[in-house]
Amino acid sequence: MPMQVRVGQGFDIHRFVDASVADRKLILGGVHFSGERGLVGHSDADVIAHAAAEAVLGACGLGDLGEHFPDTDTEFKDVDSLKLLEDVVKMARDHGFEIGNIDCSVVCELPTIAPRRDEMQKRLSAAASAPVTVKGRRAEGLGALGRGEGIACWAVAVVMQST
Repeated sequence: MPMQVRVGQGFDIHRFVDASVADRKLILGGVHFSGERGLVGHSDADVIAHAAAEAVLGACGLGDLGEHFPDTDTEFKDVDSLKLLEDVVKMARDHGFEIGNIDCSVVCELPTIAPRRDEMQKRLSAAASAPVTVKGRRAEGLGALGRGEGIACWAVAVVMQST
């Protein structure tokens, strides 16, 4: 039976909480970055997990993250975004898709991604049941990201479906 290969692109961006909000954790790729300001969001605001989930949904033609997990639903308040990624992967499988891989590019001035990359990749790969790679990039001082106002992530997912 031939396989159909599809590609999806995902994007997410969150701004940092005000410095006065000390209890919001920074979670990236399922990893807590202790001592760093957290991101504003309804869930845990994990931009990497969100972008990865968006890429999978796009590749499968299944809408977007907000459609399935609206920020108006209290069920998703402060939810672990790796759980959302797991749920998206299940949706993809329920529609006959298997995840090939997901590649994520994170853009931020802080924190430095490289020291925690392996841990993030392991957690994301476990949630996606497929290889997930993470790369960190700086915005080189340009724009809101370069001024350290938030973090963005772009992701690409490859999925296969038997036809």
